Amino acid sequence: MAIKVSLGKLTLNFEEPFSEAIGGQLRENGVTVLPLDITHIGQVAFMPFHHRDPFDRLIVAQALVESLPIVGRDQAFDSYGVQRIW
Repeated sequence: MAIKVSLGKLTLNFEEPFSEAIGGQLRENGVTVLPLDITHIGQVAFMPFHHRDPFDRLIVAQALVESLPIVGRDQAFDSYGVQRIW
């Protein structure tokens, strides 16, 4: 989200700084941020290149390692066999 905001591809209507606004929204909605782990990074080494974006590949790797669904619209995620919501 921060990258999209900095590129002007995402506009957030918060008065507070980005980290405070997002942190507040995470708490308010009961969302836990999954930390990046070495097992997630290691998973990327074995993944086919259905997706070239390194950040998206890390998201897929986390989903695979943790057996979690991905929330997103990118249909390229489907090629990895992860559950995609949205």
